[in-house]
Amino acid sequence: MQDRPYRSALYIPGSKDRALDKARDLPVDVILFDLEDAVAPDAKIAARDTLYAALATGGYGPRLKIVRINGLDTPWGVEDAAAVAAMACDGVLLPKVNGPGDVDALAGLVPDLPIWAMMETPQGILNAAQIAAHPRIAGFVLGTNDLAKDLNSRGRAALMMALQHCLLAAKAARIIALDGVYNAFKDEDGLRAECAEGRDMGFDGKTLIHPAQVAIANAAFGPSEDEIALARRQITAFETAEADGQGVAVVDGRIVENLHIVTARATLAKAEAIAALESA
Repeated sequence: MQDRPYRSALYIPGSKDRALDKARDLPVDVILFDLEDAVAPDAKIAARDTLYAALATGGYGPRLKIVRINGLDTPWGVEDAAAVAAMACDGVLLPKVNGPGDVDALAGLVPDLPIWAMMETPQGILNAAQIAAHPRIAGFVLGTNDLAKDLNSRGRAALMMALQHCLLAAKAARIIALDGVYNAFKDEDGLRAECAEGRDMGFDGKTLIHPAQVAIANAAFGPSEDEIALARRQITAFETAEADGQGVAVVDGRIVENLHIVTARATLAKAEAIAALESA
């Protein structure tokens, strides 16, 4: 799962044909087809057929296609899971995961699909390590709006412990972690700042609510030209030092050791994966 980019993950309502069609041409890395929050209660059953037809038609290219179902404790969740099991998608996203038992319940309904967990409840955050370690879990999606509601908190700073706790669990289990949404979709500067913060923390990408946010997320979570150039210079310098029997090199006045080369090679691999995705 780590060999592809996850810079941008856009929620698309599973009930709206126009949005489903438009998503085929958006430069996103991940599409989160939503049967939960983005679909009104009286449209949820019909949305399954609408989404099934859209995915069967295809045209989404190499984008990762994940379907968010309703919770299994709702009137729609179990039938959502049964429907998604037959869809041409790459994974299923379960909301409000509180513990590994919730993953077990879904695993029996979708035996052939990777499972992603919405981390958006206090209990789920506390159980993040156990959830991440579940053999069927492929990634975390942070549900910061629901988490803030349950915590009765205001501002992103109040969520930092939860974000970092989930990141630690995800990294320990070697799964993907996607940051929560930024609600003010017209505030480009605010989005850019939050994307930069999420990337610096270690998130693999950002979940988005509007196509206008895609370009900023892609730029923030992809390596810049300067970062790519530095990675190449570090690798060249280190290989030269090794050939001379040295264990370290110096680039731009900074020591470069093997651990930096691991990061440099990962940067180049990510750049190559992004280029391949964008040219597909």
